[in-house]
Amino acid sequence: MLGVAVGWQLYSLTGSALDLGLVGLVQFVPMVLLTLVVGQVADRCDRRLIVMVCEGVKAAGTAALALGSIGGWQSRASIFTLVALVGAAQAFENPAMTALVPEVVSRRLISPAMAWVISAGQTAQIVGPALGGLLYAFGAGAAYVTAAAMFILAGACAALIRIERTVRAREPITLETVFSGVVFIQSRRALLGTMSLDLFAVLLGGATALLPVYARDILGTGPVGLGLLRSAPAVGALATSVLLAHYPLERRIGPTLFRSVIVFGVATCVFGLSTNFVLSIAALTVLGAADVVSMVIRVSLAQIRTPDAMRGRVSAVHSLFTGTSNQLGAFESGVAAALLGTVPAVLLGGVGTVVVACLWMMLFPELRRLTRFEE
Repeated sequence: MLGVAVGWQLYSLTGSALDLGLVGLVQFVPMVLLTLVVGQVADRCDRRLIVMVCEGVKAAGTAALALGSIGGWQSRASIFTLVALVGAAQAFENPAMTALVPEVVSRRLISPAMAWVISAGQTAQIVGPALGGLLYAFGAGAAYVTAAAMFILAGACAALIRIERTVRAREPITLETVFSGVVFIQSRRALLGTMSLDLFAVLLGGATALLPVYARDILGTGPVGLGLLRSAPAVGALATSVLLAHYPLERRIGPTLFRSVIVFGVATCVFGLSTNFVLSIAALTVLGAADVVSMVIRVSLAQIRTPDAMRGRVSAVHSLFTGTSNQLGAFESGVAAALLGTVPAVLLGGVGTVVVACLWMMLFPELRRLTRFEE
């Protein structure tokens, strides 16, 4: 809901595709600056408490967006500032939330559990954008107020999580411990390969940042159409994640990863060239389905092959990779659209994604041969 409201309101205020990309950049910068800090926090503090506090901060930032819209003083600068605040809270929350899953389920259930977690998120991404588009018809304030209420509810849900109390070693903070998450990933070629593949593939294929342009200027739909376009990838992702929860991936992990990234790139090209609303929805649905396969593989591999004492730091670096691909990818798409045009930018990104997947098969042959999550 927040993504639809911010995107539509900002594009209405400025009419700039570049500004849509800058939304991704202002979310990305706090993640980069805080990565080494949030990992330490997630490994030293109660991860549930971290999630609760972060949801409260996101609710406050969204409420301020609502006040600005209702009061008539909303501006480009205020939107960027408050989005950056929400991005900072998300930077703290992501590694804590991801590292919390192995504390709730046994090791052998981590992969299907991650699929269920992703399916829950995708369900929200289906309902949220569509509902955000409908609420925006009553004004941006309506969408923002509802989103703020949902953040508060999410914090309350986090408080209800019950886990067995674990005492974590409080090793002194040194330069070595601060960078230990980075060093750990560098020493595990499978982890480095999956994370870097996602980074470059999604960095190039960030077509969703330009959906407001497609909705208004190419496909001729309004906020409701934008909400449906934003929901389409989540529909494909939800169906696929539920399937993976029931039938977890157990063999040929590496080849499946590369196939999913290639399908993602091809679907991006189809969407970029489409001028038909139904075809665009179909392409985005396939894109979301392919993306969730690589997501489940990447997250499950990281959690299964990382000891609990380091999950926060490794998850923080993982979040940086993911945030780079998503937020910086949105910025890249905005810049490319401003320089080349919207359709050439999306098409170039899709082709680039396929090229990256083929290149990574050669650079990481051990990842191509990867058969199972356990070492």
